[in-house]
Amino acid sequence: MNGLLFIAHQTERYSYLQSVEIALAGGCRRIQLRMKEATPREVEATAHIAKKLCEPFGAELYINDHVEVCKSVRAAGVHLGKADMPLREARRILCKDFIIGGTANTFEDILRLKSEGADYIGLGPFRFTATKKNLSPTIGLSGYRRIMEQCKEHGIKLPVLAIGGIAASDIPDILSTGVSGIALSSAILQAQNPVEEAKRIVAAVRKNRAAEKSIKNNTDSKQYE
Repeated sequence: MNGLLFIAHQTERYSYLQSVEIALAGGCRRIQLRMKEATPREVEATAHIAKKLCEPFGAELYINDHVEVCKSVRAAGVHLGKADMPLREARRILCKDFIIGGTANTFEDILRLKSEGADYIGLGPFRFTATKKNLSPTIGLSGYRRIMEQCKEHGIKLPVLAIGGIAASDIPDILSTGVSGIALSSAILQAQNPVEEAKRIVAAVRKNRAAEKSIKNNTDSKQYE
């Protein structure tokens, strides 16, 4: 899990499925369906349609919170928040057939999720975001640098996605901290032209990940000169 993960949600302008369509048209190829206020039945019905929308693009669909829905619709995986089903229980239900991500706010959270078998980490929030209730303390750039350094020191190589209030202009600085990618939503859906903004963000993530990889490779090669 790296690059860009789009969090599909409902706004005053767009429905859940419209937000999925916008992201796909803009080049996003990993979509997480987040329906916090919906019933499991509503989530499953929407997820089936969202998965069909993703298929022509070769895009992966992830489900927020709902493990059984993930299994039922054969999504690529599920993302679990701190108050959701324990990751070990989700793994028992999904086995190794699905990707399971978990939410972290601290390095200690990452250690716990790694021990429970997480495939990737959603680390945040970067800054305040109105799309999530009961927000954990914001991390900021210095927090990401510190936590990613701790991961390196402990040999933790799980993909880490920065999330929470991220704008397009934040992408270079955030990726420079060592995270594997970013997850966002409002930066696209609140834009005047969301499809074009999605294209711009996708391109920015690809460009900056390539640049960071080049810097890392050059640094590693110098160690052996």
